[in-house]
Amino acid sequence: MTAGIVICGTTVVVAAGVALAYAVRGRSAALFGPSVYRGDRGRRSMALTFDDGPSESTPALLELLARCNVRATFFLCGANVERLPQIAQAVVAAGHEIGNHSDTHPRFDFCSEEFIYRELAEAQRKIAQVTGVTPKLFRAPYGVRWFGMKAAQKRLDLLGVMWTVMGCDWKLPASEIVQRIATGADNGGIICLHDGRGVQADPNVQEMLRAVEQVVPRLRQAGFSFETVSEILRATR
Repeated sequence: MTAGIVICGTTVVVAAGVALAYAVRGRSAALFGPSVYRGDRGRRSMALTFDDGPSESTPALLELLARCNVRATFFLCGANVERLPQIAQAVVAAGHEIGNHSDTHPRFDFCSEEFIYRELAEAQRKIAQVTGVTPKLFRAPYGVRWFGMKAAQKRLDLLGVMWTVMGCDWKLPASEIVQRIATGADNGGIICLHDGRGVQADPNVQEMLRAVEQVVPRLRQAGFSFETVSEILRATR
């Protein structure tokens, strides 16, 4: 009987751990705050999103998106906006959508509610002050959500955004990034790429740039158009 109880208890603990892990990083999880990971399946559209900017490489990305006639969604870090205000303003001037990606790009697991709110609120303040835009969308660094995030999102009126396809562009060559995106392409898909590396200065994002240059025409040839996250969510909210 005792052994049975121990086994049962262990099973419950393991199950609880699995559930918590999914709530923290699962793309469809919403326990820690309102969150989406894809848009309208009824339209053959996808959303390109870029995390960790702005960076010194963002202008090259803006030029590329302009040549491709693509509007994207940029999840900006407050510290980077403060460091590179003119580049942040250029993102808005080019017609792209702006989201909140925290102030200093921390992992939020095991952080206090006060810390989480401060990170989101500081990013909101800096982004609004520099660009004149107050974000309505939020992407957690590393995709990690935690207790207290729901309250922070509610106070700041932010919707969490995960992704349908992760490019892993911080570690893969352009050819593999393109293949990941093409394989995961689907109606309403949200593609996650990076025009920065956290709050690191002058990051190398050349493989991402090469991948975007190749994947946009490939997806268009497959019949996809490109929308911002807010546009791609319109029929689903």
